[in-house]
Amino acid sequence: MSARRVATRWRATARSEWIKLWSVRSVPAVLEAALVVVVVGGFVLGAGYRSGWASLSPADQASFDPTFTSLRGVELAQLFVGALGVLAVTGEYATGLIRTTLAATPQRAQLFAVKALVLGAVVWALCTAAAFAAFALGQSQFTGPAPHASLGGPGVLRAVAGGGLFLTGVALLGLALGALTRSTPLGLAAFFGVLLVLPLVVGLLPSGVGDRIGPYLPGEAGSQLWHVRPPSPESLGPWQGAGLFALYVAAAGAAALVLLRRRDV
Repeated sequence: MSARRVATRWRATARSEWIKLWSVRSVPAVLEAALVVVVVGGFVLGAGYRSGWASLSPADQASFDPTFTSLRGVELAQLFVGALGVLAVTGEYATGLIRTTLAATPQRAQLFAVKALVLGAVVWALCTAAAFAAFALGQSQFTGPAPHASLGGPGVLRAVAGGGLFLTGVALLGLALGALTRSTPLGLAAFFGVLLVLPLVVGLLPSGVGDRIGPYLPGEAGSQLWHVRPPSPESLGPWQGAGLFALYVAAAGAAALVLLRRRDV
């Protein structure tokens, strides 16, 4: 097959996936909710810490991280973008559209790759913009004695951009889990189990065991990318955590692709 025909086929698949992504009724609402949480969270938390700065203990003031505070909305937004990833693939199974999709694009590896690229590009662009907006709004609230950060500070630009990258990875993890389960309820249950339930289970282990395992969990490892200061001495470094999180996402995506190629539908 000529390179031109391959490029044409990939463009057609990308156009189709773009249309299908936005045709799922809940997708725009879920994505909007994630963006609002990130941006509004930066402003609200900044204003809250500014008004309550004097009441903080000296230890809390010394450990205060203005960048992380502005980006705390990412913690809640990850639940929305993960659900978005699940819905992006399970919606086709729920409506039966997946049969038409596979008939039009029988190259399943290409289909899955393009679906991931389209979803990843949308989430990365919008969530990165939201992270920078949250940072700007949050820092605008840190006046008076409350310290503020600038993008030129050590690790700050990486942390703000990392917020968008982390949410992109979370969305792709949701996509992979949705493809593995082929069911919206099961996909969401698997996603919330990995991001929420698993850390709670590890937290119930004896402190020494839990402290050693916790930093290597997917959500905890990936979140280091948008921290300037590590939350604990056991935490991984930002790039170590990001690399481990990427491996989790890649492993889930590879498993989903294997099953997609083996199943009839």
